[in-house]
Amino acid sequence: MAASVQGSAWGPLRLGIPGLCCRRPPLGLYARVRRLPGPEVSGRSVAAASGPGTWGTDHYCLELLRKRDYEGYLCSLLLPAESRSSVFALRAFNVELAQVKDSVSEKTIGLMRIQFWKKTVEDIYCDKPPHQPVAIELWKAVKRHNLTKRWLMKIIDEREKNLDDKAYRNIKELENYAENTQSSLLYLTLEILGIKDVHADHAASHIGKAQGIVTCLRATPYHGSRRKVLLPMDICMLHGVSQEDFLRRNRDKNVRDVIYDIASQAHLHLKHARSFHKSVPVKAFPAFLQTVSLEDFLKKIRRVDFDIFHPSLQQKNTLLPLYLYMQSWRKIY
Repeated sequence: MAASVQGSAWGPLRLGIPGLCCRRPPLGLYARVRRLPGPEVSGRSVAAASGPGTWGTDHYCLELLRKRDYEGYLCSLLLPAESRSSVFALRAFNVELAQVKDSVSEKTIGLMRIQFWKKTVEDIYCDKPPHQPVAIELWKAVKRHNLTKRWLMKIIDEREKNLDDKAYRNIKELENYAENTQSSLLYLTLEILGIKDVHADHAASHIGKAQGIVTCLRATPYHGSRRKVLLPMDICMLHGVSQEDFLRRNRDKNVRDVIYDIASQAHLHLKHARSFHKSVPVKAFPAFLQTVSLEDFLKKIRRVDFDIFHPSLQQKNTLLPLYLYMQSWRKIY
């Protein structure tokens, strides 16, 4: 397969889960999952959510995350107990913003919802959170950990820019989007863990970019079903691939070369993040557990020769909880 400038640095892929240790770890993650609440939670108000006989605002966030960001939910379970509820609130906030684009039929309505969250963050820092479950839990997290307002606003602003659902002009634009959303989320997670370290911040930046790129790739079949293609146009043009090729689910070599180049960028960011491994405080490693699911996807897409429409890419990895636990147990990212 041809490798462009973007993909030439892929080299020998260092993907997949490292060999399991001979000692058998306790399956604590599975035990935690079984103990967590299971009922569906609707979009009711905090008053209903915290009423007698129902789940409170913390469980609302947990359930929202479990249903809408399952991988983030699993990663959050492995954080220290004193940080877990705050990270659930933070990730639930991210889910609320992420689903605005897909839950509205008109951009104007989306802008109104984004504006609600902008005002909500302002009110949270004035100790006046609105009567909404995620807002209340986020307010608690801000108070408990003195979270930086700038990162929360960056996530909101970037989600607002992205409401147009336009293709990224180049890979740099996609990386900027990922930095302002996924990396900002990681910076806040590090704050919740009480970590202030420049090496941890550098690792978070690269992992967030890898996460954004992988998310864009994984969503390609879904976007195609809605007659949208968001992949970077510069890489598509480099290989002579049009948006129509993706809408028709074309699987020829040029289309796979586009996916190869984009996936290579995600792999490079993971590689850069790991280059700080010896300098990053061990206490920060739980914040970076999402590298397990990122590697899992990159491993699978390489196995199917970068066919983004291959059915196996849409299947959940049932062993992911175990892999996450092993990564956490071995103190690596």
